[in-house]
Amino acid sequence: MSLRIAFELDDDDLAHFRLIMTAARENLSRRAPEDIIAAANDVLDKIRRPDVPGFIGTRLERLERMIQMISDLDWRMPHDDTQRVLNALAYFAEPDDLIPDQIPGLGFLDDAIMVELVVRELEHEISAYQDFCDYRDTLKKSDVSALAARRDELLARMQEQRQRARQENDPAGQFRLLD
Repeated sequence: MSLRIAFELDDDDLAHFRLIMTAARENLSRRAPEDIIAAANDVLDKIRRPDVPGFIGTRLERLERMIQMISDLDWRMPHDDTQRVLNALAYFAEPDDLIPDQIPGLGFLDDAIMVELVVRELEHEISAYQDFCDYRDTLKKSDVSALAARRDELLARMQEQRQRARQENDPAGQFRLLD
């Protein structure tokens, strides 16, 4: 038997997570991108345990996808877009997060919430990257120019969709964690 528990984050809750993300981003400036990626991978390794709660395990793929997005040499996002993803990963590179990871059953709850928040902000990036991966899987290995053209097309789409969503959904920028 499973039990579904839902909760809503109000403006104060979101502001709290925004403060935490801002602090993580400030620490990001002192760390190399490869260190941030390595730290996020370490979080994934810690979470990949047989006793991890299911609600945490389902978020692993999303965090892993963000890491792949900036590590994939074929994808090569522009610097500003890569920085947005690194900003998202900055939280997971912090050893002292909101709920200590050692607390059984709940230690990764804050990580799961943050994954949900940043995935929401990176939806266009993640979608474009998934389309790119799907396209790459159908190509012959020798068709590098077609892959590059598709990448450029998807990156342009990603930026356009993100800009449109910002104007429609959050013109004041008050709910953004990553910019």
